[in-house]
Amino acid sequence: TSLWMDQFYYVFGVTLIVFLLLCITCAEVTVVLVYYQLCAENHRWWWLAFFSSGSTAMYMFVYSFVWFGTLQPSTLISTYVLYFGYMFLVCFSMFLVTGAVGALTALWFVRKIFAAI
Repeated sequence: TSLWMDQFYYVFGVTLIVFLLLCITCAEVTVVLVYYQLCAENHRWWWLAFFSSGSTAMYMFVYSFVWFGTLQPSTLISTYVLYFGYMFLVCFSMFLVTGAVGALTALWFVRKIFAAI
């Protein structure tokens, strides 16, 4: 809500800590899911790793619809186009970042466990 209500965070350390927690959580969840895929002898873990951690952005995009419903309605179509256009770009960027974190963590994990064989 701070992006749309002109409230800015001046404590960037808190924002950095929250971003690092997001990356750590995405990495851990992806490693667990890839491990289960490898235990089931499914060698196609690449896209699972990317989409499982990137799915956080889909939740964020759905939540943006819910949050937009709490605002006052507008008669201008440009309000809707701008809001959902920007939210799509923000969510797609988040999808790429968290997906890359998950895929790179899974690659590191798979290389580590197969190096031990």
